Amino acid sequence: MSNKNKSSRFNKISIGLASPESILQESRGEVLKPETINYRTHKPERDGLFCEKIFGPVKDYECACGKYKRIRYKGIVCDRCGVEVTEKKVRRERIGHINLVVPIAHIWYFRSLPNKIGYLLGLPSKKLDMIIYYERYVVIQQGIAKKLDGSDFEEMEFLTEEEYLDIMETLPVENQYLDDSDPNKFIARMGAEAVEDLLKRIDLDALSFDLRHKAHNEGSKQRRTEALKRLNVVEALRGANTRMINKPEWMIMRVLPVIPPELRPLVPLDGGRFATSDLNDLYRRVIIRNNRLKRLLEIKAPEVILRNEKRMLQESVDSLFDNTRKSSAVKSESNRPLKSLSDSLKGKQGRFRQNLLGKRVDYSARSVIVVGPNLQLHECGIPKDMAAELYKPFIIRKLIERGIVKTVKSAKRIIDRKEPVVYDILENVMKGHPVLLNRAPTLHRLGIQAFQPKMIEGKAIQLHPLVTTAFNADFDGDQMAVHLPLGPEAILEAQLLMLGSQNILNPANGSPITVPSQDMVLGLYFMTKEASSTDDYKVKGEGLAFYSPEEAEIAYAEGRVSLNAKVRCRLPVKENGELVTRLIETSVGRILFNQIVPKKVGYINELLTKKSLRNVIGKILADTDFPTTVKFLDDMKNLGYSNAFKGGLSFSLGDIVVPVEKKQMIAQAVENVDEIRANYNMGLITDTERYNQVIDVWTNTNAGLTEMIMSRMKSDQGGFNSVYMMLDSGARGSKEQIRQLSGMRGLMAKPQKAGSTGAEIIENPIVANFKEGLSILEYFISTHGARKGLADTALKTAGCRLPDQKAGRRCTGCYRYRKRLWYFKRNRSYCP
Repeated sequence: MSNKNKSSRFNKISIGLASPESILQESRGEVLKPETINYRTHKPERDGLFCEKIFGPVKDYECACGKYKRIRYKGIVCDRCGVEVTEKKVRRERIGHINLVVPIAHIWYFRSLPNKIGYLLGLPSKKLDMIIYYERYVVIQQGIAKKLDGSDFEEMEFLTEEEYLDIMETLPVENQYLDDSDPNKFIARMGAEAVEDLLKRIDLDALSFDLRHKAHNEGSKQRRTEALKRLNVVEALRGANTRMINKPEWMIMRVLPVIPPELRPLVPLDGGRFATSDLNDLYRRVIIRNNRLKRLLEIKAPEVILRNEKRMLQESVDSLFDNTRKSSAVKSESNRPLKSLSDSLKGKQGRFRQNLLGKRVDYSARSVIVVGPNLQLHECGIPKDMAAELYKPFIIRKLIERGIVKTVKSAKRIIDRKEPVVYDILENVMKGHPVLLNRAPTLHRLGIQAFQPKMIEGKAIQLHPLVTTAFNADFDGDQMAVHLPLGPEAILEAQLLMLGSQNILNPANGSPITVPSQDMVLGLYFMTKEASSTDDYKVKGEGLAFYSPEEAEIAYAEGRVSLNAKVRCRLPVKENGELVTRLIETSVGRILFNQIVPKKVGYINELLTKKSLRNVIGKILADTDFPTTVKFLDDMKNLGYSNAFKGGLSFSLGDIVVPVEKKQMIAQAVENVDEIRANYNMGLITDTERYNQVIDVWTNTNAGLTEMIMSRMKSDQGGFNSVYMMLDSGARGSKEQIRQLSGMRGLMAKPQKAGSTGAEIIENPIVANFKEGLSILEYFISTHGARKGLADTALKTAGCRLPDQKAGRRCTGCYRYRKRLWYFKRNRSYCP
């Protein structure tokens, strides 16, 4: 578009077919040579793909020969080199063109589905390809010609080379010199030129009426469907004609537009070499073949040579527009398919999704996240170098205000040198100026939250452990983006609405989302668990009575009483909505935990698990307000982590308890299975009954063993077995995992074929557990399913292409059922 036609305001954009005239009108000149730049002078070649005369100057306000330099000559066209003196950015806007010697069909309109040209002409794709690629002649106008048997030609009948020459011999010589509009002239052509003639003869209104009639009155369902498909394309063209002119013959190109050179750049590399866009290679092929065909026509080369050259030109233009649709894609020296115009537009890396929709924004950063256990709920840790870059304009302003520097340039230099004064200013700038943290994918509102940044050393962003649930983040290499709100309104909104301490409820259901997990839960569970004395072990301070929580805290600090000891203490308990002081039995750990609980809530005298902690947080939020709850959450985090550390709650192989009764239970199960097999051998039960009974025996044995393990672990070490505590608190692990560690792995499922219903079970269970170790046979059964799955995937991937292609060529219809593709041919079906 020219600058005078540009507008920053518009209501709609219409996309239509470009006529040869409109391409010529937009173009700044014809590209005649395939050369890009002169490799000696590094200047664009005249009339080449980077020509300054066509696309504009390489340097701002300077012509190619250097006669005119500087802005005062703006708009002057140099009389020596013909280059307009203007800005170099016009090389991103100005297009050129190539005048094609013969018409060329646009690949988008005959290789994509639905086949636009094919539906307009009523030709199948294969037959259309035979015309476009110069394999067959098509009769466009019968004239006075007849077939050799004397009959008339059918509409758009195909002729071989021999048939065409035979018919031409029967016609008078002067017939070929008649005008194309003369009804007596016999016209049969091949190539895109023939398709163009056929498209020019189409009357869209008459064709639409005819197809509507067919769609209503045809007896065959297949013909009705075919008529409706054609009608869709015809109506789309007719509808497009109401907005702007769209002629069907414009799908055949006589003028090829050349996109601006800055959109297909040539970049110099070290060592005198150049990296170029694939489009330059594709354009070069088109220009070389077009120029060669031009010379062959001038010297009146034989028809066979001309036809071959025309086919090659058609193929080179196809590759330029869409290199992936061709069966034999044009490849680079490294055997990589070249990226065509379609490839640069479509897909995730294309112009629309990557550049137009996926913008990179200023004042943003990205890094890996790590846990920040010392942060408060409204804080996050930002690496100091990242913060200096994010807040750069604010730092520059303060440096100038304080008189440390005079200019922006010198301020930038100080920041780049990382001088101490920069970080002093940065600390003040960051106060009251929050940042937004975002973790992709942002699936709900809490995917973006605001935090008050704290400067930290290192390269990773520190995140408060309680907000990980809202972000669905973990610390195994997840990355997060940081954005800086700039305006006062944005800063205020971030502080009031988006701060991490304001978003402690799940918007989906209203329950608390800042719930402790893993180490925090385990630490709080450990400190609120009560220990009882046994004959072998006496709990220090058990049974002591305290006047107040403070007295209990002093006794614990002096080592007079154990954290888990059962004691009695005078504490405020909530009765009928009022706080009443009572002497109650509790533990020292629970007294310490209640020191951080708001007084309004009363005394929480229970063993804290993940589930009960969620209820406690909900209760505190209901009875108090947000700031009180946020303070409690931070205190709870600190208490949980410190007690998890003090407890030393990791586990060893000795903590995995294998029941002594296991051997007896397995022996009993084997005996029962032998009895079932004996009954089967005697013919008393069927094979199905035998199979079901064997499975029942092992399932019941497994369930009984699991219950026994859980009861043993519960009593092991006075209930302080690390593995059991992790499970019971909800911090980590499940019954299934403990069963496999200390019971038996149990029955394994057979790998199933895709689409089959119900999982079969292998009769022989794995009776060993991971502590004892698996035998070779048991290990094989264990890995069988996973290994078979991987092998099947590899085999299916390798062998699926050929049958699919063959079936696709043979099939008359296909449909998708249960995620598999079924092909139909007559009365047979085939599923790859």
